[in-house]
Amino acid sequence: MKILVIDDDHLVRYALSKILLGAGYEVVTASDGKRGMAVLRAEHPDVVITDIIMPEQEGIDTIIQIRRERPAAKIIAISGGGRIRNIDFLEMAQSLGASDVLAKPFEVDDLLSCLIRVGLPPTADTASGAELPEGAQ
Repeated sequence: MKILVIDDDHLVRYALSKILLGAGYEVVTASDGKRGMAVLRAEHPDVVITDIIMPEQEGIDTIIQIRRERPAAKIIAISGGGRIRNIDFLEMAQSLGASDVLAKPFEVDDLLSCLIRVGLPPTADTASGAELPEGAQ
């Protein structure tokens, strides 16, 4: 099972990759939505985990584009941005087609629970209680 992680923060991409690899997934990454779409087309992942606030092409536009190209795609939106000017970006992401959402920082168990909810349970045992490293948001 392959997961595409799209996030402009190198630490988040690294941490999520390590967690997901440890859970038995294959992982590909991209640093923004534009690069993420290219990886999506080339790699055909089972799930896309995308940050919302990114340069070049942000997550909301990426979710819309994924939904247009692959209506059945499983998408998990993540964000540490929360609310800006009364706009809840994770709520917006879900209304535009994200299968599930997670607010950063989150624990490994939260991420794995999201993957189970979208139909992609882990294939290896993972350590519970871990979370993204400090500064990885």
